[in-house]
Amino acid sequence: MNTKWLNTCALVLVVVAVALVGFKNIKRDKGHPLLNVSYDPTRELYTEINTRFIPKYEDETGDWVGVEQSHGGSARQARAVAAGLAADVVTLALPSDIDVLVKHGLVAQDWQKRFPNHSQPYSSTIVFVVRKNNPKHIKDWPDLIGADVNVITPDPKSSGNGKLSLLAAWGSVIKRGGSENQARDFIEQLYKHVPVLGQGARDSTTTFVLAGVGDVHLTWENEALREVKESRGELEVVYPPLSIRAEPSVTWVDSYVEQHQSASAAKAYLSYLYTDQAQEMFARHGYRPINEKILQENRNQLPEIALFPVTLIARDWNDAHTKFFGDNGIFDIIRRPVAGSRSANTQPLSANAP
Repeated sequence: MNTKWLNTCALVLVVVAVALVGFKNIKRDKGHPLLNVSYDPTRELYTEINTRFIPKYEDETGDWVGVEQSHGGSARQARAVAAGLAADVVTLALPSDIDVLVKHGLVAQDWQKRFPNHSQPYSSTIVFVVRKNNPKHIKDWPDLIGADVNVITPDPKSSGNGKLSLLAAWGSVIKRGGSENQARDFIEQLYKHVPVLGQGARDSTTTFVLAGVGDVHLTWENEALREVKESRGELEVVYPPLSIRAEPSVTWVDSYVEQHQSASAAKAYLSYLYTDQAQEMFARHGYRPINEKILQENRNQLPEIALFPVTLIARDWNDAHTKFFGDNGIFDIIRRPVAGSRSANTQPLSANAP
């Protein structure tokens, strides 16, 4: 047999073996996959973000990292992380949800300084979804307490959507010159029109869209756009004249990234949210990117709306949480059972209800 030919074959086999070893080392997840604990309606968003981030991170570092997702009501998600759900990063609905983790010693107090715009890569708001042709003629917040109107919104105790819906309704009174007593009266009336409280945004979507309960759904703008698109003409979005500026926030979880030795990947993941590519994904999924150019390019889907800050109704997000949703806060007070109240008003509907 030709010796030169044998030597060539041996060299080819060595090169192939080295290439295969290198491929295996690059593609193998060398450690703990990142866990992104997020709020309820961001499933589709982060599924797309992950498919773009993973190859980009591999190209830039030579390492492959997996990303896992967890979703639920934002307040419940924060409590789960505090109780031991080992999130590498949290991408939650409210800054106050992340501050829960600060109080548990899991996240540093200065977390809002880690990324641009106070670690808020996008903003959002609360809008209305109504049935086809808007049969109850719901255009503005006062219309929600019409005699025959049923409102679907999640429980503020477990859901960022639920908190923001209440705060937006309250602020709609204050912004127009109303007093706190008038705002309290309006909120009390509003929740008499809520037949069930879901545990999170997607739970209430199930109630409104699949179970067909309610005349109007108070929900995240992105969730509203998704609902309407998937309804094939059976639902419509209504933008009230004003609403609250929602400020979903992100950070890595110091204690867990230290345990997992995942700090580098976690920081890269959250930094990616500020790239043009990710900002365009936010806009496409119905979130308002902080990149002003990209926001303006998507005004057909994300129209101008008067958005008031949380400071209209509280000192900050933590103060709003205590004032409205803490023990014996405003929500607890207005929801206390009274003689003759409808029992359904205090019972959440299962996400699997028919």
